[in-house]
Amino acid sequence: MVQLAKFLALVSSLNVVLAYTVPSRRATVCNGHAELCDRVYSNVTFIGAHDSFAFSTDPLNLSRDQMVDVPTQLSLGVRLLQAQSHVNSQDGQLHFCHTSTVVDYLKTVKTFLDANPNEVLTLLFTNPEAQSVSTVWKPAFDTAGITPLAYVPPSVPVKNSDWPTLGQLIDSGKRVIVFLDAGADTSAVDFILPEFEMIWETPFSVTDASFPCSVDRIQGPLATADHSYMINHSLNKNILPIGNGVIVSDPIDAPTTNSVTSILANVANCVPLSGANRNPQFLLLDWVNVGQGLQAANMLNGLA
Repeated sequence: MVQLAKFLALVSSLNVVLAYTVPSRRATVCNGHAELCDRVYSNVTFIGAHDSFAFSTDPLNLSRDQMVDVPTQLSLGVRLLQAQSHVNSQDGQLHFCHTSTVVDYLKTVKTFLDANPNEVLTLLFTNPEAQSVSTVWKPAFDTAGITPLAYVPPSVPVKNSDWPTLGQLIDSGKRVIVFLDAGADTSAVDFILPEFEMIWETPFSVTDASFPCSVDRIQGPLATADHSYMINHSLNKNILPIGNGVIVSDPIDAPTTNSVTSILANVANCVPLSGANRNPQFLLLDWVNVGQGLQAANMLNGLA
């Protein structure tokens, strides 16, 4: 009887250990596809919404870059939200340009994340006024409830081959990756990551519909081949071709710009510059509800 009691005690202790070491769940569908669960985060092509906050249905609104709001963008399959920040002189709060506060914007994002627990989302924000990550940016994430969901890498910068898989991110609950284009300091805020140390971009404000490709805005110690990259596939028009001109987004040509043909041609020009014949991680588009952006991404991900 003593030996039996010892055996049962051992089994009980093993059950306790297993309860703490076996993950509570295992993601079987990630960002809508089972095939993506074992794919490294940097080895997935995501559609991004350029100036995601700047939406309007008014064709005379020249400051708009999107026709649909953020919840609609996310429902269409957008998994990178890009936005430009600005501190409003009237209320002293951080806004995305002259629209919603960053806190309200992030609360909208949090609503989507709560309703979609098997989605990995990337946030890429600009910080042109060099606002503090610890006293300005982090409080916005804290208030919106995003901070507990933000991924913190073991070290920075992260080589593109060293990211977790989408399944690992989802299982860990850390399924939001946050990048800032300037002013990131991971010693102060560990989840706000410096974009250009890990991601290079193609030039923006492109007015050439052939989208010539080049490596732009790359920083840090990692080689080009160890960076991911983002294609700015947004066509613009110069509506005042004197002096510096006035560049605005082109909604008229959006069906062609956002077509599979145009996107894949742009990708083909960029792949040789990746250093390892890698597809882009992000395709940043205007007018995401127009054209075939998600279809192009699915093709690049081997899903179509």
